Order: sequence, then structure tokens, then C-alpha cells
Amino acid sequence: MDLLSQIHSSADVKKLDRNQLEPLCAELRSAILTAASKNGGHLASSLGAVELTVALHRVYDTSRDRIVFDVGHQCYAHKMLTGRLEQFDTLRRFGGLSGFPKPCESADDACISGHASNSISIALGMAKARTLTGADYGVAAVIGDGALTGGLAYEGLANCGASGESIVIILNDNGMSINSNVGAVSRLLARQRVRPSYLAVKRLYHKTIGRFVGVHALIHGVKEWIKDIVLPDTIFEDMGFYYLGPIDGHDIKTLTRVIRYARELRIPVLVHVTTTKGKGYAPAEANPQSYHGVSPFDPAQGVSLSHVSSFSEVFGEELSRLASQDGRIVAITAAMADGTGLSWFSGRYPERFFDVGIAEEHAAAMAAGMAAQGLRPVFAVYSSFLQRSYDMLVHDIGLGRVPVVLAVDRAGLVGADGETHQGSFDLGLLRQTPGMTIYAPSNYAELRSMLRLALDAKGPAAVRYPRGSEGKHTLDTSALAETVLRDGTDLTIVTHGIMINEALAAADELESLGLSTNLIKLNRLDADEFPVTAQSVKKTGRIIVLEEVCAHGCMGQALLAYLAESCVFVRFARLLNLGDGVVTHGEVETLRRVCGIDSASVVSAAKLAMEETNEESKA
Repeated sequence: MDLLSQIHSSADVKKLDRNQLEPLCAELRSAILTAASKNGGHLASSLGAVELTVALHRVYDTSRDRIVFDVGHQCYAHKMLTGRLEQFDTLRRFGGLSGFPKPCESADDACISGHASNSISIALGMAKARTLTGADYGVAAVIGDGALTGGLAYEGLANCGASGESIVIILNDNGMSINSNVGAVSRLLARQRVRPSYLAVKRLYHKTIGRFVGVHALIHGVKEWIKDIVLPDTIFEDMGFYYLGPIDGHDIKTLTRVIRYARELRIPVLVHVTTTKGKGYAPAEANPQSYHGVSPFDPAQGVSLSHVSSFSEVFGEELSRLASQDGRIVAITAAMADGTGLSWFSGRYPERFFDVGIAEEHAAAMAAGMAAQGLRPVFAVYSSFLQRSYDMLVHDIGLGRVPVVLAVDRAGLVGADGETHQGSFDLGLLRQTPGMTIYAPSNYAELRSMLRLALDAKGPAAVRYPRGSEGKHTLDTSALAETVLRDGTDLTIVTHGIMINEALAAADELESLGLSTNLIKLNRLDADEFPVTAQSVKKTGRIIVLEEVCAHGCMGQALLAYLAESCVFVRFARLLNLGDGVVTHGEVETLRRVCGIDSASVVSAAKLAMEETNEESKA
């Protein structure tokens, strides 16, 4: 790391000789591969954006200029170029660097990022703030072609192109989502636009003739008239952008020159860059989809294709089996076919499978339309991405009571991806949706059963399940809304979903300490009445509710409200949950311990319950 170790800021990148840029990129790729193979992470996207990131730091100073990375999973090189090289081996570990931009980690990160399609809107907001405050800083947004499948990106483009603001949008096209321009003249224009001589003439034009408004308007009008005759417009030009590209995103010298020119124009400019996802690591270049997000692996051997069963996989298999029996069942995903387990379904029933891109709002609304016309749509979506569909949940699905099934994947803690991906908030959203039935399977058998129940529901239904594999508890109790797994007299513990394993472990330890636990598992999370729990608390007088969700809208709040309304006397109550729901990155086991929702935390709360209530009895 001879060059990289000398880089601590954008200023250091600017000091490098041009001949040092390619070796720097090679060092960055080596460091990215080492860290991702050790800690897991988003490998292919970061490898593909190395030259682009270096070029941006040659043009901008991220300590004051604002570069907004859409999604942010391509920011690894940016982190190392901004003083975080020494901590890079802690990437995605608890207490270490986040895998996404994070302003509290560094002032060089313009904003927190983890979801797609919002970068243009945020960047435009920053540019507007610059204009209104009279400040002087550059603004750029880096957005991938995949993120352009999200409607929010077009809302931002439409407003940004018409704004007249000095802003540069970098379109990182690595997947052929945007078709290349065709025709010899188009290819000639693309080459001409990035030549040094062309850019020099354009600079001279803007400094001289461009200053005279009338002459500039006349010449520009003639130019546009000729271009309209011989060339097709791009959508970006139609939206008000000055378009540059497509440009080889791995030609760092040309890339730097074009981005610098784009900034100098001081108008809305879109620079179209083509890159290779996984660049520099042959296995990732050959199979970028498998190397998009990786678990730790041996870089010499590549990513293992073997896998452990997961809730996502079981969901996909069961949905495919049910679809073979019911032709009304269709599956919808928002660019997450593999992640949600729907790849098998898409292969068996391609005409009944719909990948809408990164457009969760559209997916939910389309599902409502399908359900209204007699189909049984199942929208498989990560918990954190379901947030985008909240209006559609209420307006299009809930109010009409249409039978849409939501397969809410990654509910609860997901670990190393951190705050933007933890499934902390979906329960509160779902419980507010009119007519929504909510199932919480704790194992594979219950997932299969509850998916069938959800498809038979008369209105909307959600099945929320965690990332990863099932635990030791494999009993199917899905037929009951509340079920008693342990009968005891000293303490009531209530939980749901995968957390039943932590509760059972705690109950075993408490039993060894001589405490008798009444353990209740909730299978339905939409209820407002909990007679089984009330009966238990009447007996024990003490209740602990264990949940892997945020406090606001959790089941613990609903349970305590019901107990109060039912005049059930509670001597001791503790709600163990994720608090405000903002949970950092790290291993799930570590995060549960830190958040106080592991088995040891339950045991501690139970001991406190007995101590406090025994003291009250003595008094």
C-alpha cells in the first residue's frame, strides 16, 4: 500500500501524478478484496467504482464539496481515500467502519445512505441550500443504472433538470439497464464529446460567445435543430440536463477530465459512465450477481456456491409448491429475486413472476390491483424496504381490504449492514394498516403453515420472518394466536418469531435457579386482545415482553394496554426491545446482547422482577 498509505484526503489524491493513479486504483482494489473476503460486504459494486471514486476526489474536495452516493454500497474506496484506511479492516464489524456512508463516522460522507434512488433528490436539496445561503461548494450525485428503476430517481431528475442549479449527476451504468445509443453518428458524437480538444473549445465558447445571451441562444438553437435531425435525444436532455457520455468508467484520465468539465459548466449535467461490476477480480467480473453481497470467503477459491437453508429459501420453495396448486398465485419482487428466495418461482412460473425493479411503492400498488381482480399476489420484500410502501399499504391495500400477501423478509436484526437495513420498524407500520393480519413464524414449519393461512385470508395479510436459519425451536403452533410453551407460576415471558429461542434459553436458566416461568408465544401480531397472556399475568403478576422490533408500536405496548383495560394487576413489567430501532452494524448475537434482548438480558430482568416484588411484599 505504498501510495494508498499516503492518502488521507481529497487534497492528497490531487497531489498525485497522473501516472500514479492506476497503481493507486490497483491498491484500492486489493484492499477492498481483502476486507470483503474477511468481513463480507458489497464487493462487486465497490470494485467497479474505483476509478470513478478516484476521479471524483481529483475534482472535488469531499471535506466541503458534497458527493452523494446512491445506496452507498460502492463507497469502500471513498472511505479509504478519506482517512479511514487504518480502520478498514474493521469494516462492518461491531464498533468498526460501516459498510455505507455515515456522516457521524466522517465529515467526508455527505449523508447517511443505504437505500436506492434518493441521491438526486438529496443532492438537489444540497444545491438549493448552497444557492439560498450564498455558499460555495460543489454538489454531485453518483447513481447506478439499477437505482434508475426507482420512481424517486425520476422525480429528482425532473426537478433537478429544470432547476438550473450547478450540479453533476454521475450515472454509473454497469448492467445494461440503459440501452446504448445506436448508429454511427451517435458513436462519433460520444467520442467527440470526451476529447480534450472538444472540451477545450467548449470552455472557450462558454467564456466568450456564451457570455452574450442573444448570440448564445441563436447558436444553441441552430445546434439543437441540427442535432434533432440527425440524432435521437436522450431522456436526460429532454429533462433539462447537459448530457456527456457514455464514457469508459475505467479510463481514469478521461473520466477526471470530463467530470471537471461538467463541474465547470455550472448547470445540471449528467455524465454517463460505463463500468464493469467486479472489475479487477475475475470471479466477480464473470459472475457479478453472486459477488454483489458476499459473506467471508477465500479470495483464492472464490465465493462458495454451497448454502445453508434459510427462511427466504423455505418461503420460495413453499410459495412455488402452493402456486402449482393455485393458478391465481403470483409473485412480485422489487429487484430482490435471489435475496427473497423467488428465483425458483421465477424459473418455474415466469409468466406469474414480476420483478418491478427498485420500486416498492409500485409493487404494492400493482399487487392491490391484481388482488382486486381475483389474483392472489405475494409481494416479497425486505422489512427495511417495505418502509417505502407505507402509503400504498394504507391507501391501496388496507382501505380496500384487498387480499395482498406481504412476505416481509429480514424482519428484525440483519447484522452487518447496520441502521439502514435492520428490520426494526415494519411491525408498527403493519399494525397500523387497516384490516392487516400479521403472522410471526418462529421456524420453517410455521412459515409454511402461516403462508398458507395468509393466502386463505379474506383481506391483506403479512408474514414476517428473519434473515438466516431457524433455531432449536421447531414445533408448529401456527393454529393458535397465543400459545403456552412453558407453564409456570412466578413470571410471564411473552415473545414472538425467532426470539422464542432466546426466551426458551432464558426459561431453562431460570428453571435451574428455581424460578417457574410461564412462556407464551404470539403467532398473530395484529390482535388487540390477549386473553391467554392476561390469564397468565393474573397468576404471576409479573411480565417480560421480548421483541426484536423498535419500542414504538411493539407488542409489549399493546399487551400492557390490554392488561390495563382488562383491570389485570401487574406488579412488574419490562419491555425488552430495540428502543428507537436505530441499531448499528455488527453480528446479530452481539447486537442482541448490546440491545438487551438476548437470553442473559431476560434472565437479568427476571431476577430484578423477583427482587423488586419480594421487597414490596416484605414492606
